[in-house]
Amino acid sequence: MHWKISKEFDFCYGHRVWSQTLNTEFSLDGCLKCRHLHGHQGKIIVYLESEQLNNGMVTDFKHLNWFKQFLDDALDHKFILDINDPLFDTLLPNVKKESLIKFDEGYYLVDLTQFNDEQTHMIELYEGYVIVDFVPTSENLSAWFLKIVQNKMKKLNIKVSHVEFLETPKSKSTFYA
Repeated sequence: MHWKISKEFDFCYGHRVWSQTLNTEFSLDGCLKCRHLHGHQGKIIVYLESEQLNNGMVTDFKHLNWFKQFLDDALDHKFILDINDPLFDTLLPNVKKESLIKFDEGYYLVDLTQFNDEQTHMIELYEGYVIVDFVPTSENLSAWFLKIVQNKMKKLNIKVSHVEFLETPKSKSTFYA
């Protein structure tokens, strides 16, 4: 026997796919819209599986509340920026990459302690960025989310089979463990 459960999460975010290229035979035009700064209402579906149940469950759905909190605190209404984006210095002037604060989940934030109380506009600007070390495509985001959930759920001995990430209601990527 084999059981699989899933839980959905959503959050609003912005990004840009600075590496986008198109084949006009298939795209019908060469407009590189994903290179622009833009936003989405993203949805993540996390799939957990088990060959045996514990207290009648793969695990309690509440065991994923931490992931919702992570999304709300770290990513919701933030701009996800690749540290290698050619516009990094333009979008984050006066930010030195080596002074970024690194988090276990694989992202960086600007150290806001460098600003004083009279620089609230700078704090508001920089706290809106989450820096990653990959181009934030749907595919790369789904792989990143799977890794984050896997690292945490292995403490409960729960297998994450895959993660689906919907950038829009009609555009989805899936990454399998």
